[in-house]
Amino acid sequence: MRHLHISLAALGLLAFLAITNPVAAQTSGNTSPGSGSPSASAIMENVYNRPKPTDTTALLTMTMVDSKNRERVRSLKQLSASFGTADKKIMEFQSPADVRGTSFMNWSYADSGRSDDQWIYLPALKRVKRISSGGKGDSFMGSDFSYDDLGERHPDKDEHRIIGSDKIGGEECWVIESKPRDSSFSYSRTVSWISKTTPIGFRRDYYDTRNQLLKTLVIRQTQVIDGFLMITQTEMHNVQNDHRTKMSFTSLEVNKGIREELFAERTMTKGL
Repeated sequence: MRHLHISLAALGLLAFLAITNPVAAQTSGNTSPGSGSPSASAIMENVYNRPKPTDTTALLTMTMVDSKNRERVRSLKQLSASFGTADKKIMEFQSPADVRGTSFMNWSYADSGRSDDQWIYLPALKRVKRISSGGKGDSFMGSDFSYDDLGERHPDKDEHRIIGSDKIGGEECWVIESKPRDSSFSYSRTVSWISKTTPIGFRRDYYDTRNQLLKTLVIRQTQVIDGFLMITQTEMHNVQNDHRTKMSFTSLEVNKGIREELFAERTMTKGL
């Protein structure tokens, strides 16, 4: 197991949360003019197209901590898998009782012109609700992750530039600023710390629509499972209200042959 002792942020997703094979990023033929270094777009493409398992199952503990260090803990089960040009995931809350049975489903697409499809099932309402484009910036179940954060954003949706180099946990990183081409995105820009040796991000800063730092995502721990470097602990810190959400993944299994038909509204209503 590899521990990354870093004070703030990381790139991810999430959440479901990005997996990469520990191999060097391939950047030949796409470099910054006159620098010999890979372009920012090429680096972000390598992260997005990283090798990853066909499917993953995991148990997840979500710990939310407010500014007075009061904690709320929730447990979830998660399935994720890739099918052709679509990545699909389902998360279901197992406890506590007031959220048990609530589930979230996300479909992300390789087509950069296509937005993620997202749904949430609330047992009290006994119906599946589609998340609208305008609602993707909302908090996911009171956490510091938005619905937008739970998808996998295609790099072509942003303009990228390298703004520096830095070191995180002994890893040399590119520091890359990304600005959305579409003004409807939840953030005015993000800044990511991407390893110079493997296509993985260790930190990401998110800026609100006023261009003020809103929150920071950091990878706290990773683990190699069947040759894949899996993110096992993350933390999102909202610096504006000093609220944190910690995610810990356990019982990780990869390439178990998850069927595509599981990623459907009927699974959300019946349970995993």
